[in-house]
Amino acid sequence: MGLRVLVVDDAAFMRMMIKDILSKNGFEVVGEGANGLQAVEKYKELKPDLTTMDITMPEMDGISAVKEIKKFDPQAKIIMCSAMGQQAMVIESIQSGARDFIVKPFQPDRVLEAIRKAVG
Repeated sequence: MGLRVLVVDDAAFMRMMIKDILSKNGFEVVGEGANGLQAVEKYKELKPDLTTMDITMPEMDGISAVKEIKKFDPQAKIIMCSAMGQQAMVIESIQSGARDFIVKPFQPDRVLEAIRKAVG
């Protein structure tokens, strides 16, 4: 069975792109969120194997959501998604507990490599 993944991004188009990459490669997308608050709620409800998390979102940003999820589940595997030029945020998200990060626009190979690293 494929890994169960929660996809969080405030842009529906980005969620669709990630879902497409994941489903073509045998992963099961078990839920989606459009902001950090939804990410935390869905994580607790679904307990996915992996979460992809956008950094810049309304209501609660991705870094805050990572911190909340890690409080709930220290073993959580989270990959951050960021636009180019957000290096400082990427570093902060790794320090907050994210396993890796992928840069938009997504390259399928890079997404899969990050997932393999995060769950390996």
